[in-house]
Amino acid sequence: MIYEIKMPKMGESLTEGTLIKWHKKIGEFVKKDEPLFDIATDKVDTEIPSPYEGFLVEILVEESKTVPIDTVVAKISSEQLDLIDITQGNNKTYDEIEENSSQIIIRQEEKNEIAAIETNAKNNNKRFLSPLVKSIMQKEYISYDEIKDIKGSGIDGRITKNDILEYIKNKKDASKFDYYSRGIEFVKTEDLDELVYEMDNMRSKIAKNMVISRDNAVHVSEITEVDVTDIINYIEKNKKSFEENYGVKLTFTAFVVDVVSKALRQFPLLNASLDGNKIIEKKYINLGIAIALEPNGLAVPNIKNADQLNLIGLAKKLDDIKIRAKNKKLTMDDFQNGTFTITNYGVFDTLFGTPIINFPEVAILGVGAVKKRVVVKTLNEIDTIQIRSMVYLSLSHDHRLIDGMLGGKFLKYVKDELENYKLNLM
Repeated sequence: MIYEIKMPKMGESLTEGTLIKWHKKIGEFVKKDEPLFDIATDKVDTEIPSPYEGFLVEILVEESKTVPIDTVVAKISSEQLDLIDITQGNNKTYDEIEENSSQIIIRQEEKNEIAAIETNAKNNNKRFLSPLVKSIMQKEYISYDEIKDIKGSGIDGRITKNDILEYIKNKKDASKFDYYSRGIEFVKTEDLDELVYEMDNMRSKIAKNMVISRDNAVHVSEITEVDVTDIINYIEKNKKSFEENYGVKLTFTAFVVDVVSKALRQFPLLNASLDGNKIIEKKYINLGIAIALEPNGLAVPNIKNADQLNLIGLAKKLDDIKIRAKNKKLTMDDFQNGTFTITNYGVFDTLFGTPIINFPEVAILGVGAVKKRVVVKTLNEIDTIQIRSMVYLSLSHDHRLIDGMLGGKFLKYVKDELENYKLNLM
């Protein structure tokens, strides 16, 4: 039986998705619920598991191609119908896979379908590629556009195994194959070497959203300094027992999220959004948490109803979204209906910054690195010099709705709550 795999719908408002990576090659066996391909939307990159078990016999949508939802992207057969034995391809060299008719094992009822594919390719002025050549291209990250100018040595100019391997060898000899494998074009000028390449889907979406935020929200930033010595000492003292009791690490970010969720109850305009001249105050508090993704990406899932969770619950939620973000397990629901964002660039030892608002939200809080510094403290009307754990918090807000006074009051509330946090968890 042949099963059709379609581009899934990842959200009510989404009509298309970009297929960014195949986890399987033609001919390989895939288990049910095993990752089959990755897709990207405006909000999230997601691994799509296979709904069926069988052999991947056809890939209809190439990597980096955007197609409407419900488009058939691949076909899986419950029986092995592949043209060549590549189910163990990762353990074989190309030379061990001979391209000859003795290896072609096709069921009779599939021949007409294969012939139709070849005819359709020719009618659309596209070169027919054998399954072996396609599998080599997939393994070496070679796109169809990249090989369009190759002069094939086969019948009617068909590209053979030797043609594609020679092409790969020439690229490796240029000592830039590591870049080509990521789809990067190497450009040489008289004065310097330059790499010119397209943004990946995530980077492109981030760039687009940042421009939208810049062009729509009127950014103003305010910065305050907070003494978090008591919280840091508490974490150091209790981090081991906390992880043993609750299965997650206790982090400073959890305290910030807890305090911010309470502050948004006190200052609901910072939890709002704008629609033209209309102010939309949200009764729910869904805190977005910016999570850096290697090698150069960012995801901002949100913790739903964060104000209804205690510190333990928030620590678990933070750990959950971080793990799922790293493993591409976030869903569209994780990104929908966010009301306020927190970005902790302090994990990279940055002291403070002026973050861009996660539009259409109206404010974002930046958390810097916690550093021990010598500060002046007044005790019993006497100035003293002490070593304290200090952190800068920066608030960027949309001046169309949030003025400096309101932003300042919000920051002071967060500062006071962190400096006087009731540490009675354990």
